[in-house]
Amino acid sequence: MAGNDKKSPSQWRLIVVGGHTRSIGKTQLVCDVISAFRQANWIAGKITQYGHGVCAQNGENCDCAPDEHVCAINWETHADTGTDSARFLAAGARKSFWLRTKQGFLAEGLPLLRTALQQAIQAGGRELPPVIVESNSLLQFLKPSLYFSIIDPSKDDFKDSARAALDRTDALVLRGTSNTFSPEGPSWTRLPARLLKEKPSVAQQEGEPLPGPLHVLVQRMLEEPAGVSI
Repeated sequence: MAGNDKKSPSQWRLIVVGGHTRSIGKTQLVCDVISAFRQANWIAGKITQYGHGVCAQNGENCDCAPDEHVCAINWETHADTGTDSARFLAAGARKSFWLRTKQGFLAEGLPLLRTALQQAIQAGGRELPPVIVESNSLLQFLKPSLYFSIIDPSKDDFKDSARAALDRTDALVLRGTSNTFSPEGPSWTRLPARLLKEKPSVAQQEGEPLPGPLHVLVQRMLEEPAGVSI
């Protein structure tokens, strides 16, 4: 993992939202953060890796793969298309992007993201807006200002990237009807006692407001100097 380069001309405030599997409300949590701090004028985005069963629905290709290259980035222009990036705009984001890369090629996609962010703020010259991204794999390349990890003890599937990132989470967001971890549950739910003791955890079902502890963490991040190189 590359460390943050303090000599970089652009330093950002960056939140990464991840989770151990699909369909557990990662996009909704991004929207919750944006809605709770609309005045921050977020740049929001989603990173999708495709191939080898990644980003497939019921075994079928979800058509997120770029036609010609291993990576592609697009800015969302409408808030009513129903896509995840459109949901970010509807929640109040200033701009919203979708970065797609072939599985294992996120490093090749990062220059696209870096250039797109620079272009998005070129007209300004003021302080850079905060960025919030739905992704697990991004943590392989940088240390965000905050990382929220969503977990649902009722679901067995656990992505390797999410497992590797648990030690780095600033807060665990618990979904599902059972927000407890027990020896009788799936093997991954037997999380180390140290992790559960050291990491703040909050229960939030989709549709509920941003929990107070997360609100405090985001507010604190917005008030602190930017320090993340992307």
